[in-house]
Amino acid sequence: MEAITLKRYIPVGLMSLGVANTLAYSPFQNWWLPFVTLFFLIAAITSANTAKQAARYGFYYGLGWFGAGISWVHVAIADFGGLPLIASVFLMALLVGYLALFPALASWLTFKNLKRFQLWGFPAFWLIAEFLRAILLTGFPWLSLGYSQLEGPFRSLAPIVGEFGLQAVVAVMAVSVYQFISKARQALGRKIDGLAITLIIFILGLSIYSTQKDWTGELKRTVRLALVQGNIEQSIKWQPENELPTMEKYLSMSTDFFSQHDLIIWPEAAIPRLEILANDYLREVDKLAAETNTALVTGIVDYQPETNLAYNNIIVLGKKRADDQFGHYSYLHNNRFNKHHLLPIGEFVPFESVLRKLGPIFDLPMSSFSRGYYQQDNLIAQGLKISPAICFEIAFSEQVRDNLYDNSDIILTVSNDAWFGASHGPWQHLQIAQMRALEFAKPVVRVTNNGITAIIDQNGEIISLLPQFKAAVLSHKLDIYESNTIYREFGNSIAWFGVILILLLSLIAQRLQPTSLLSKQS
Repeated sequence: MEAITLKRYIPVGLMSLGVANTLAYSPFQNWWLPFVTLFFLIAAITSANTAKQAARYGFYYGLGWFGAGISWVHVAIADFGGLPLIASVFLMALLVGYLALFPALASWLTFKNLKRFQLWGFPAFWLIAEFLRAILLTGFPWLSLGYSQLEGPFRSLAPIVGEFGLQAVVAVMAVSVYQFISKARQALGRKIDGLAITLIIFILGLSIYSTQKDWTGELKRTVRLALVQGNIEQSIKWQPENELPTMEKYLSMSTDFFSQHDLIIWPEAAIPRLEILANDYLREVDKLAAETNTALVTGIVDYQPETNLAYNNIIVLGKKRADDQFGHYSYLHNNRFNKHHLLPIGEFVPFESVLRKLGPIFDLPMSSFSRGYYQQDNLIAQGLKISPAICFEIAFSEQVRDNLYDNSDIILTVSNDAWFGASHGPWQHLQIAQMRALEFAKPVVRVTNNGITAIIDQNGEIISLLPQFKAAVLSHKLDIYESNTIYREFGNSIAWFGVILILLLSLIAQRLQPTSLLSKQS
């Protein structure tokens, strides 16, 4: 009777645990929390009577996890969506409910395979669910558990297994601790789970090794950077009367930095005028940059009437190489990057013939972009090889990896997080950029409209940043090293190999010890 009563509180408990996950990410950084929350999710799965009930437990966990974790999305919907409150809450609930399906799937698969793998299937099924979350409906891999480990002891594993692999580490450790505790509580004479102990020791040992490993080589060069944060209010950004004042503001903020810096960078869509209409301005800046021995990188939107295509671009003005005598800009020149991974609703509208009629949120300015190629050449500015990612793209580690080349110097991500106000969204976005730096041992330069503009070194550490909601310029000398990582070479294949190996070891262990602690039928 007592057990039945306790089960009534499992949904509320799991939602609370999911909410607690938010405190594991930036700006809170309680890295240990996911180990605890997954431990209790695993306990709930083992207590379920059916696979359907296990899936519900995973769904409750997901509702708390994403409901609190991406609550900043509602800021954009409420402030700029132009919908009634009830409609914006409904859209938010729909998004959270969709994302909660993925931990529900992992829980369902785990229960269905308890007899076959015991709980060792959980890390593999978790990765399957998270992989699907990152690709379905263009993908939304935000709040992956690996990011929570950026300030924890397992951060050193990122150059080996990546953020995706860190998710597996969290899941494996949670299962290992659960198996150890549950078997230790069994009757005397029951052997402690050898696989659990082995995995704990192996992960801790690998982490210690990685901490001592230096993924960088010789110093290649030092560059002087000026990152310009214009702090333009989102509500006025695309008003025609504010185009010229915004363009003049960025130029005036940059004037004192031209002759003293190798590279000046403006954020995503810093120039609020279509490129085809801003040619005179762009040629003026191109000439100024070249005359002062500088290059300038900026975000800009373009619409091409001949093809009826629109792109969210990054372009380079001024000197392409240090020994050039003149600027190199011309309309549609090839020293540009076209955003590939577009944000649903914000940059493209699925079923737009229907949805655009439903409300302002489906008809936002600049929400009909065309997709650039998945893999593109690096930008070249003052001889610096720059691997770019615009806004949301920095969350896709495989895409960033596939756009890094042997001679790439830095990763550049430009963004406009003004949509999300003073929420924790921009901090989570910055944390994602830090993880990319750690995975590839490459500096990441992040330039935003209103914060958080920052420079991240090859170890994933923030070495300089600007405060939010302030118009300012961040000037910094950045050292660039030769570097390579195991994750750069092999990507997510290491994580997949690891969880498959654990499944095989689990099967072997059960063959050697036929008596299973978990005898639930699938």
